[in-house]
Formats: sequence, C-alpha cells, structure tokens
Amino acid sequence: MQHRGFFLLALLALLALTSAVAKKKDKVKKGSLGSECAEWTWGPCTPSSKDCGMGFREGTCGAQTQRIHCKVPCNWKKEFGADCKYKFESWGACDGSTGTKARQGTLKKARYNAQCQETIRVTKPCTSKTKSKTKAKKGKGKD
Repeated sequence: MQHRGFFLLALLALLALTSAVAKKKDKVKKGSLGSECAEWTWGPCTPSSKDCGMGFREGTCGAQTQRIHCKVPCNWKKEFGADCKYKFESWGACDGSTGTKARQGTLKKARYNAQCQETIRVTKPCTSKTKSKTKAKKGKGKD
C-alpha cells in the first residue's frame, strides 16, 4: 500500500515537472523571434480606428518585420506625438493681444526611437473663469 502511494506521488511530480519544462520551451520559442536581431526600428503607434485608442506599431530589423499592440492616449498632443515625453514649465501669463498663454517643454524621453524635438512650445486659450477650490458636498450634509 505504501509503495502504491509513493509511486503515485512520484508520477504526479514527474507530470508537474514535464509540464513546467514544456511551458518554459513555449516561452523561449515566442521570445526567440525578436532575439535574433539586435537593432529593431519601430514606427509610430497607429490607432486601428479614429485618432486614438488601441492600434499597432510596426518594427523592422533587416528583413524581419513585427507588429505589436500599442495604445495611443486620447489626450495626446498631435503636434509632437504620443512617443515623445516632455517635462513642462508652468503656464506663463496671459498674453492680452493673442488671448493665449504658453509654456515650454524639454524632451524627457523618446520611446521606440521616435524622432522628437528637443524643446517644444505649446499654447492654450486664456481662461476668464476662476476655479473655486472648495466644493459643497452633496447628499450627506447635516440639515
């Protein structure tokens, strides 16, 4: 009886071990496509529909081509692209003649070898409204 239990336990351990090795080999096969080439060049993320959301990025290395999933944020600035990350200064004062205020950004990170400008300048319309910092809570106040 003890021999049967030991044999069953050994059989289960062997199955678990072979299953783990098989999964590891699958991961190596999936990852080996990109590992053959060292210098991948990636294009911009192109949304599948409209101008933001899920899409694809195409990469090339020699004769090899790959497409990977990517996401373009819906609040990205089209002038400098979603792959260029900038650190921005505070907004400047409102220019009365143009009705806009501006700030400058310095390149912090270029993803996927994107061609980015070192510095950029962005503008937005001046707001005439003043935002209130305190808001009344609704629904749970004491009467």
